Amino acid sequence: LASLLGYSTYSVTTVLVPAHGGVFREGVAGNPRFLNPLLCEANEVDQDLCALIYRGLTKINKQGRVVPDLALDWTITDEKVYTFRLREDQFWHDGQRVTADDVLFTVGILQDPNVIGLPDLTLLWRTVSVEKLDDFTVRFTLSEPYTPFLDYTAIGLLPRHIYAGVPAAELASSALNTNPIGAGPMAVEQAAADHIRLKPHPFASGASPYISALEFHFYPDHPSLLAAFIADEIDGISAVLPEDMPLAEQRKDLQLLSTVQAAYLSVVFNLTNPNTPFLQDKLVRQALYYALDRNKLIEETLAGQGVIANSPFLPENWAYFSDVRPYEHNVFKAAQLLDAAGWVDSNGDGVRDKDGRPLQFLLHTNDDPLQEALVARLAEDWQRVGVRAVPTPVTFAGLVNDLLVPRKFDAALVTWETPGDPDPYPLWHSSQAAGGGANYAGWHNEEADEIMEKARAITNEEERKKLYWRFQE
Repeated sequence: LASLLGYSTYSVTTVLVPAHGGVFREGVAGNPRFLNPLLCEANEVDQDLCALIYRGLTKINKQGRVVPDLALDWTITDEKVYTFRLREDQFWHDGQRVTADDVLFTVGILQDPNVIGLPDLTLLWRTVSVEKLDDFTVRFTLSEPYTPFLDYTAIGLLPRHIYAGVPAAELASSALNTNPIGAGPMAVEQAAADHIRLKPHPFASGASPYISALEFHFYPDHPSLLAAFIADEIDGISAVLPEDMPLAEQRKDLQLLSTVQAAYLSVVFNLTNPNTPFLQDKLVRQALYYALDRNKLIEETLAGQGVIANSPFLPENWAYFSDVRPYEHNVFKAAQLLDAAGWVDSNGDGVRDKDGRPLQFLLHTNDDPLQEALVARLAEDWQRVGVRAVPTPVTFAGLVNDLLVPRKFDAALVTWETPGDPDPYPLWHSSQAAGGGANYAGWHNEEADEIMEKARAITNEEERKKLYWRFQE
């Protein structure tokens, strides 16, 4: 009998299936400020919560494509008229149906001249006309073709019947920011100073979530999260910092999951600064690139939590060019390029010079400990080829307002968020090199300008892909 039972345990396959019920407690660093989809972009905790509480007409998948969400589908006419059909079986958390009136109401807030703190969003939406064709159909008309417009339709909608009494100027101070009503998969059940509890949308169509509730517990910083997990206060951690990875990896009760963020880090060289004219020399910039050992930087400074970026387009994005030229670590080639550019160490002090000028510059970043560690490592790599980069951390506000925007910097390590449409125009087009644009480097390439202008004015993905492949080259 024992022999037969033993045989049966090996011959019968066991399939694990999820069970309904349970509460998952996740720890996050920081506190929510605005649980409002129009105001959440400046705070990571707000972003996480708004993604669960609200939904837009569309959403963006990991390939950067816009796909339907509250909308059933849409059509595009003349490259600038977008007609959306809404699903008729979608409801707000209080049971009211989502209709075209909610779309018009949300856009109306974005277009209101009294709304505070939404300059990037309002700038676009005030150039768009919107009209209701019926209870579940809306039409947007752009003043000119602009393909990345679809990204903006992913912004979460607000329920008209809840927010209609809140003036646009008072949106940020509304009590609804702490007790919101949305149409997302999770609804607010309880909000307290130290945590928020979400429950499944009570009026959602389709299959309900397995989980009974999801709690976000708020902690002052990321190191506190691992300590809270060890103390069994939470079940999951939103992020583990590189310095905490060794301790996290030792725990058998913690499963570590990694994903690629929709962002990349880049050293921006100021090509217009008269104090660093050598950065205008392509040979010098290429030498600086070859001198970096990015594999070792990722392994040692980021504890393996990083992927080398060979392009400003994410590897998972539909427009990524896999054959783009890579710059592998090559100290010998870096030295050759600097020699060819006329930079040699004439006085033996370890720093190359030319015409009596040392090859050195300030390398700025914000005062985040991880950013500081990164620029220190970059400086070490460049010192090995005779280039002196002086790590210079400042506050985030100081980096942006005092250095990047007025173009008063030599070089800076900057993080660029690149979700959704791969349109590189805001960061790379020459028109963005002055004023309020984000082409802080002052990079100018006429062919690239032409590519970016054409690609953002057409909707055919294959045509855009060919243009962006050439842009990456």
